[in-house]
Formats: sequence, structure tokens, C-alpha cells
Amino acid sequence: MSKDKFIIDGAVGAIEATLDAPEGDERDAIAICCHPHPVHGGAMTNKVIHTVSRTLSSLGIPSVRFNFRGVGGSEGEYDEGRGEQQDLIKVIEWAQEQYPDRPLWLAGFSFGSWIAALQAKAQNAQQLISIAPPVNRFSFDDFVIPDCPWLVVMGDADEVVDPDAVFNWIDELEPQPELIKMSGAGHFFHGRLVELREELESALKPHLPEKR
Repeated sequence: MSKDKFIIDGAVGAIEATLDAPEGDERDAIAICCHPHPVHGGAMTNKVIHTVSRTLSSLGIPSVRFNFRGVGGSEGEYDEGRGEQQDLIKVIEWAQEQYPDRPLWLAGFSFGSWIAALQAKAQNAQQLISIAPPVNRFSFDDFVIPDCPWLVVMGDADEVVDPDAVFNWIDELEPQPELIKMSGAGHFFHGRLVELREELESALKPHLPEKR
């Protein structure tokens, strides 16, 4: 179930967030999910990141979704990824206060997957989930592959992020992430969200931490 919206103190003011809490036993982790591009309508209510977050909660992991600065009830203005990384750090700090000593899982969709990826290593993430990472739109030069399982989900009919650019990028990485190619899926996975959920569940179950 989702809790009502609440506010986290950010570097430039309020950060609006919500929590997708498991209905049954919780597992020993806390997840943070990052939404797509703030300037192009991205928000924590986006259907893809909502699906990711609810999937994690259904697997027993409390999952926080939040609005980057300048979106919804979050204060501030779009900062081309710099300030958005600070927003993520503030949400991680809040989550670690609320759920002390739990391993961190990070997930993001499109722009949000860029932000999550850039912070995964520094924040000692224990699982990284990248949905349609926008390697042809933003620089991943500062990305350091984290020391944890990493899952990439990409539709091969994505009209926003070039699928071939993503596949070629992954081919050059060492070690490589686990890649799920969804045939015929576009950027927003229209009509494919149930399948996305099923793919996530199947790929993540081997990596789930113990129940608390």
C-alpha cells in the first residue's frame, strides 16, 4: 500500500515523497525509485516508476518514490542532473534514518536511471535497476559500475532512448549488467506494464535479501 505524500528536507527545500510499503513480511532492504525527466512531465506518479516501486514493495521491500526539485510539491528548479543527485542523496539519508542498517536498492527510469546510476557506487547500493538508461541523451562518463547486481530493462522499440546505443554501451562494459530486452516495447511500455512487472519479479527474486 502507498502512504500519503510526505515531505523530506532537501538541499533547496521540500522534497515531496511517498512510500510503497509491503503488505506482508518485509525484507532486509530499502529501495529508492527515481522518476523520468522533470522538464518533460516526469514525476513520481509516472506509470513506469510506479510499476517498479510497487513491484519492489510486493517483493517485500519498502520503496520510496519522490519528486525531483521543481516537480509537484518539491521546491527548487531543474538543475541538469547535479541538484537532482543531491535530491536523491537527501532521500537516501532520510530512508536510512527510517530504516537503519538496511541495504540500499536504487532504481530509476530514463532520466531517473541516470541519476540512480551516478550515485549507485558512492551510496554503496546493493542492487541497481536501470529502466531505459538514456545513454544517448546524458553523459555516463562519470558512472562507476557498482559492486552489486545490476539489472537493465530496455524495450527494443524505444522511441526516446536509442536501443542500439544502450545495447552497444552494455557490450563495452565489464562486468556487464543483466539485460532484459522487451521486444516491441516503447519508451513508456504502453500496454506492457504487467509484463514489465513480471520480468522484474523474475529477475530480482534470486537477489532478494532475507525477510526481517
